Amino acid sequence: MDFRHIIETVGEFVDFAGVAVMVIGALLSIPLALRGYRPRRLRGTNEELSLYRLYRQLLGRSILLGLELLVAADIIRTVAVTPTFESVGVLAIIVLIRTFLSFSLELEITGRWPWQKEPRGTGQPSEASAG
Repeated sequence: MDFRHIIETVGEFVDFAGVAVMVIGALLSIPLALRGYRPRRLRGTNEELSLYRLYRQLLGRSILLGLELLVAADIIRTVAVTPTFESVGVLAIIVLIRTFLSFSLELEITGRWPWQKEPRGTGQPSEASAG
């Protein structure tokens, strides 16, 4: 067993893990949403999420994690096994597409971009009311 074969096997395992995370996450999201699992309140209020929106958020989180694993598998295989200009270019395109998908999913799930700070909780006074 040579190095190249080991790296390809590791890449395939991480690929499988990414797909498994998405499938298992999709299946687990259904009973969690039905049970009324609430990972957080909606925008710092006491308003609860609707069943549909809750399911979409739970499903989106599993897809995000699965996409991260798939990107890692692509990086492992491309950089460690076949580091040609063509393969690195294809990897760059794949990473850009998956990054765009991740940002879009993050915006759908949380209502803000990944680089934006989380809104303050309702328990803290706002800057406008201080003073």
